Amino acid sequence: MFYSLLSYLDFVSVANLLRYISFRTICALLTSLIVSFLIYPTFIRRLKSFIQPIRKCGPESHVLCKQGTPTMGGAIIIAGTIMSSLLWGDIHNNYLLLLIFLTLFYSAVGFGDDFLKIKRKNCRGIRGRKKLLMQTVVALVFSYLVEFLRTPDIAGHLTFPFLKNFTINNSVFLIAFTTFVIVGSSNAVNLTDGLDGLATFPSMLVALCLGIISYVVGHFVFANYLRITYIASVGELCIFCGALIGACLGFLWYNAPPAMVFMGDTGSLAIGGALGAISVIIKQEFVLAILGGLFVLEASSVMMQVVYFKITGKRIFLMAPIHHHFERKGWTESTVVIRFWIISFVFALIGLATLKIR
Repeated sequence: MFYSLLSYLDFVSVANLLRYISFRTICALLTSLIVSFLIYPTFIRRLKSFIQPIRKCGPESHVLCKQGTPTMGGAIIIAGTIMSSLLWGDIHNNYLLLLIFLTLFYSAVGFGDDFLKIKRKNCRGIRGRKKLLMQTVVALVFSYLVEFLRTPDIAGHLTFPFLKNFTINNSVFLIAFTTFVIVGSSNAVNLTDGLDGLATFPSMLVALCLGIISYVVGHFVFANYLRITYIASVGELCIFCGALIGACLGFLWYNAPPAMVFMGDTGSLAIGGALGAISVIIKQEFVLAILGGLFVLEASSVMMQVVYFKITGKRIFLMAPIHHHFERKGWTESTVVIRFWIISFVFALIGLATLKIR
């Protein structure tokens, strides 16, 4: 909103700072952080009736220590992110508006899932297939509209890290692939969100890296120097990434062990979907798999466990997702969380390195 008012504020010299994406990104981060600090104390008190059902088949410590903790804390993350993005971003930027739409929808799906779990007082929310169908339909529409906005020279092109000039040019395949990326990213973050703070810090790291890459991709000189596909106007996604980081920081303050509030599907589905959507817009889908390597490991552990159990009747891990496996092996929750944070930091560094290795 402030950016749109720039033409009316030309007489104010300080207003020229609004022209810089870096300045507006920092402002978006601080705004969403302040909003989180202002709202969460009251929000948590009001959520005392929205208690997260704890899985009886999960680790015993969760049943003892986490029972009675309210959920849906992710609603403030999403609200703060979107409000801050609209406040400091270019509200006429179609990529930004599409990203906000997808994030809102995925958060609504997560809210419905959380609400049903609370109402039924068990862990059964929206049926898995129904939830997956809703995610897929919206991701499909999003992917199509993003390709519709592309210039002819880059529309339908799937690019690869480490390779300078190799691309696959097939619009139908690309839309199907990017839909899979968004849905997969959403559910991977959701699966990771099983311990206090576990999904939050890696999400911030991925958002930070995607924000940097968005800036580079949207800057003709930098994109040309690094030999990556230049896409006009995607620099505005930095604002969204900054807002998301600030909102997650505010949430982490109250979610640090022992958590005062859980994120819930309201937040995790939306955050994962947003990260996947940003990677699709800036054509860095494979880089996302590296940046979010921790999320890939978590989702892969669940798929491996299910497939192996159906084939052999035995389990690979003591419990899936894999963070519960290490809990069962005797690691404390804080040990699992911090070590997984370190792993996510390494993945983030490797992902950023792909910008130069071409």
